[in-house]
Amino acid sequence: MATVRIKYRPSIRTGKEGTVYYRITHKQTIRQITTPYRIFREEWDAQKSEVALACGGRELFLRTVREHTARDAERLRTIIGRLETAGCAFTADDIVDRFLAPAHEGSFVRFMEELVARLQHLGKIRTSETYAAAAESFMRFRGGRDLLLNEIDSDLMVEYQTYLRQRGLAMNTVSFYNRILRAAYNRAVEKGLAEQRHPFRHVYTGVDKTVKRAIPLQAIRRIKNLDLSARPSLEFARDMFLFSFYTRGMSFIDMAHLRKQDLRNGILSYRRRKTGQQLFIKWEQCMQEIAGKHAAKGSDRLLAIIRTPDNALRQYRNALRLVNNKLKTISAMAGLQTNLTMYVSRHSWASIARSKHVPLSVISEGMGHDSETTTQIYLASLDNSLIDRANSMILKNL
Repeated sequence: MATVRIKYRPSIRTGKEGTVYYRITHKQTIRQITTPYRIFREEWDAQKSEVALACGGRELFLRTVREHTARDAERLRTIIGRLETAGCAFTADDIVDRFLAPAHEGSFVRFMEELVARLQHLGKIRTSETYAAAAESFMRFRGGRDLLLNEIDSDLMVEYQTYLRQRGLAMNTVSFYNRILRAAYNRAVEKGLAEQRHPFRHVYTGVDKTVKRAIPLQAIRRIKNLDLSARPSLEFARDMFLFSFYTRGMSFIDMAHLRKQDLRNGILSYRRRKTGQQLFIKWEQCMQEIAGKHAAKGSDRLLAIIRTPDNALRQYRNALRLVNNKLKTISAMAGLQTNLTMYVSRHSWASIARSKHVPLSVISEGMGHDSETTTQIYLASLDNSLIDRANSMILKNL
């Protein structure tokens, strides 16, 4: 009887990642299938023959690898079961060939899974989530049926766009999915998995101008002055919103992953998870007040958003959902016409900075540029002290 085992081959170089592979044994013949997954020795549970969910910032990637390898192992067992049921003689090579056939032919689902896992491995968590969301949307359109990358053509993408529009999605959301799928498709073309057929030429991939989600300084001041001491969950949401505003519109995902060691000598430094850009912010008293009030006890996190090492992604998502929900209540309490979200703080800092005659080059993309690439070029050449002076100027008006 044929058997399948998930195995790990450590690297011969110290400190380097090893390889996860599948071992198929049939009639004393052994074959191996190498996976694209690379993990460290301590991230492998030899007794259970599976990926260990170690902490240290790679939990999401490791969980994905464990799920994908378990799914592959189950698929291999299904292939073996079908071959045995057929009653014909087969070899270990037959099992391997049937397993690899979809990958050789360019399976959309398998390619997207590997692409998402790769992005997670590189620490691009937000990007991996958007790619996963686009793939899930496209597969809902497909009714769960996989297809070959070479089967993606212009007619299919027009049908997909019509499907999205019929479900009431705005054109910017439609464009969001189309642009992600186009980027993934182009990656597949680069790898030789598909022929370039320009399937996105007749669908919308632009960006419509949207209503600015910003509130004036007076509204920020009203939010700050609300007495929420008797309502801890509202106070936490309000303080997270203000902390984002104080730190030049820092995104919630970056706030969640701040470490105490990121604050040194009066400077808060962090790397944006969306772009990988390193940013430095002068630490102000208003920031300290919030960090002190919402310190993560017994943890190296700066803020009590992710409180334990386990299920960090789930904790982040739950916290973001809670904060955004509570911000709606705070909007009403402050008499605002705009529904607050964490993203409003980013737009608001930009809008207020611009009203204070801060040069446009100091403001990031959610802060006035149409192109994120242009924004990154601007930010890469900035004198950080100019940004700090701009931030101090804004905070003094509160």
